[in-house]
Amino acid sequence: MRNKDTPAAIFRTAAAELGRILIYEAARDWLPTVAGQVQTPLGIADAEFVDPMQPVKVVPILRAGLILMEQAATLLPVTQTYHVGYVRDDQTLEATCYLNKLPPSFSPEDRILVSDPMLATGGTLDQVLADIIKRGGSQEMIRVVSVVCAPPALKMLGEKYPGLKIYTAMIDTELDARGYILPGLGDAGDRAFNTV
Repeated sequence: MRNKDTPAAIFRTAAAELGRILIYEAARDWLPTVAGQVQTPLGIADAEFVDPMQPVKVVPILRAGLILMEQAATLLPVTQTYHVGYVRDDQTLEATCYLNKLPPSFSPEDRILVSDPMLATGGTLDQVLADIIKRGGSQEMIRVVSVVCAPPALKMLGEKYPGLKIYTAMIDTELDARGYILPGLGDAGDRAFNTV
């Protein structure tokens, strides 16, 4: 994924597969379950099932967050998806929301999975988390999946949201003057959707 010459289709496929792995790690001990029994060919066995009455709320941050969630349905049997879109000002590094499809309210028990492939300053994710919490979500019930993170984002988010769990494949060392992660992998949305 880091190679600048990776074609968009391969970048996107690799990101989707990495998203599946990160979602698995984020969800494996977190999904709500119910006890039951199943009939095997030779008898009855006790079983534990993911509770279909409690869907995971999936929040991809557009555009690039979509690529990490492509395979979410293969791991999460019941989901509700709420898109949010942000654009970052290259001068101020501040993110502005252009699309918010979050529901009017969340329950503190709702399990919420947010995807943002690049956590550089953490500013965009901070705005999304603040909005989710304002609507009733609990930071302890939020999981974030990201391809690569930088220390400034992790520090700020850790201080502001101590109950938050972030699942990432890489932690790079620094940001450049434009707020890009170094060595990073470039603009994940542009690379995935071939708009470089």
